[in-house]
Amino acid sequence: MTGPMHLKPARSLVACVEPSQWIPTRTVRLSIWLHAFAILTLIVCPGWWYWTLATLLGNHLLLLAFGVSPRSKLLGQNLVTLPRHSRESGFVALTFDDGPDPYVTPLVLDLLDVHNAKASFFCIAQRAIAHPEIVQEIVRRGHSVENHSYRHSNAFALYLPASLTREIAEAQSVIESITGRTPQFFRAPMGLRSPLLDPVLARSALRFVSWTRRGLDSCSRRPATVLRRLTHRLAGGDVILLHDGSCARTLDGDPVVLAVLPLLLEQLVDRGLRPVSLPIALADA
Repeated sequence: MTGPMHLKPARSLVACVEPSQWIPTRTVRLSIWLHAFAILTLIVCPGWWYWTLATLLGNHLLLLAFGVSPRSKLLGQNLVTLPRHSRESGFVALTFDDGPDPYVTPLVLDLLDVHNAKASFFCIAQRAIAHPEIVQEIVRRGHSVENHSYRHSNAFALYLPASLTREIAEAQSVIESITGRTPQFFRAPMGLRSPLLDPVLARSALRFVSWTRRGLDSCSRRPATVLRRLTHRLAGGDVILLHDGSCARTLDGDPVVLAVLPLLLEQLVDRGLRPVSLPIALADA
C-alpha cells in the first residue's frame, strides 16, 4: 500500500485524539474463551481434534454472519440510530460515502447550502488525496469529514489487525493533514466488519457508524425507488446513508443522489426534521 501523502493542514491546530479502552462484547468474549478452551482440549485430548476444529469453524461462521450484518452490535459498538436527545430534537444525521467526487460532491454541497442542511462525509483517503480542495470545502461549509478507510478494499473485513491498523491510521493521517481536524467516526467499506476491528477503532478513538436507512443509491438507477426507501417511516434520530462517490446513474445518465437529495431535504423540512452532521447530533452524547 502506498503511504499517505503529507499535506499542509488547512488549520493551524489538529485535534488531539486520545485512545479509548477496548471493551469486548459478550459475543467476542465467548469466542475468546472458546478458542482458549479449544487449545486446552487439543493439548489434553489430541484425539478430539476433529470435533474441536468443527466447533471453531462453527464459531467463525457465526462471527462472519454477524460481520456481514451492518447494523449488528454483537461484534462491537455500532451507531445505528442517534441518542435520545437527538431524536427528541428532530435531528436526522445525513451521511455520504465514497467521496470526494470532483463532479458530484460540489453539487451535493450546493444543494445542502440551499436547504441549510449539514452532513457528514465519509471519505476514502486515496480520493481525498486526489481532491484535497473539495475536502477542505466540505469543512469550510460546516460539514464534517469522517474516516471511510484508506483504499476502500472489498477485502477489508478479512484484514488482520496490522492491515486494519494501517488502513485506518493512514486514512486518519490523510484527513487530518487536509482538514486540520481529526475524524471522530468510522464507517467500514460496505458496512462489513470483523471481530478484529473494534480494538483498532478504540486505539484511534473512532466510533463505528452504520445507518438506520439507506436508499441503495450506489446501485439503484431509479430516484423514486431510492427516495421511497429513505423516507419510509423516516423519523428523528435516523442515520441516513447516501453516496456522493460511486453513485449510480439514472436512466438519463445523471447521478441518482442529485435527483434524490433535493426531494429528501424537502421531505425532512415538511416532517419537522433537521438534517445535521454526526458531530452536531452527538454533541451532548
